[in-house]
Amino acid sequence: DDGRIESIAEFQSPEVLYQGLISHVKKYHPSDDISLIEKAYNTAYEAHKNQVRKSGEPYIIHPLCVAIILADLEMDKETIVAGLLHDVVEDTIMTEEEITEEFGGDVALLVDGVTKLQQLQLSGSTQSQSGDNDRVEMQAENLRKMFLAMAKDIRVIMIKLADRLHNMRTLKHMPPEKQHRIARETLDIYAPIAQRLGISKIKIELDDLSLKYLEPTVYYDLVDKIAVRKS
Repeated sequence: DDGRIESIAEFQSPEVLYQGLISHVKKYHPSDDISLIEKAYNTAYEAHKNQVRKSGEPYIIHPLCVAIILADLEMDKETIVAGLLHDVVEDTIMTEEEITEEFGGDVALLVDGVTKLQQLQLSGSTQSQSGDNDRVEMQAENLRKMFLAMAKDIRVIMIKLADRLHNMRTLKHMPPEKQHRIARETLDIYAPIAQRLGISKIKIELDDLSLKYLEPTVYYDLVDKIAVRKS
């Protein structure tokens, strides 16, 4: 067991996932007060209640899984709360002012930081028609620097990495062209940032999932070899 919390959302209800989140937070957090997390869950649940993902599951599953990934990394409660709320400004009628009023300035700044990163267009920007690998890598490095510079708080990056990891875990529901584009972006931008921050658990999984969509033959060959070795 490498410590990953697998994407089991398709088999579990939001309520079960939420209880799993709380149980996980209580294992490492010294305070038993989970009132702010509970409030964030209820707020996100209401804000996203009429939305569904490409898989057909309730949208609330996504922020819950993001929060679970953050709890797996033992992040503080404000980061968990912001993980639950990270899409509400972008995708619902809730405003940043309302988040500040309900959850405080710290959480609002984290949500605002994630929202701004969502608006940074990365996709396709490291694709090269000319095959100039040096130029592609320079573009990717510039984007990684911009990404890191835009986040005033490192916790914003942690939420964005958790967001990308869950999106990669559920990428099978996207059309093939989008799968390839998102996997390429993940390999070029997100996995190196996770490595730079020393989060090997996320870096390895992002690499694995990217390979699954970019080089499926290589990926499944490796899966088979690992299975044989374990048997």
